[in-house]
Amino acid sequence: MNVQTPVIGQAESGTVGIARAIPAGNFLLAVSGFARAMVPHDTAHDHRHAMAFPRH
Repeated sequence: MNVQTPVIGQAESGTVGIARAIPAGNFLLAVSGFARAMVPHDTAHDHRHAMAFPRH
C-alpha cells in the first residue's frame, strides 16, 4: 500500500534563506541601533556586545 502525503509548501534552499535573513537582520539592527528610545537602542547595543562587535 502506497500512501502519498501532499506537499503544502516547500522550504527555501539554505542559500536563499540566508541571502534574505542577513539584510533583514542588518536592517533591524541598524534601525534599533539608531533609535532615540533607550530600550531598542540598549537592546541593539547589548546584542552587538554579545556578538563580539564592541562599539566602544
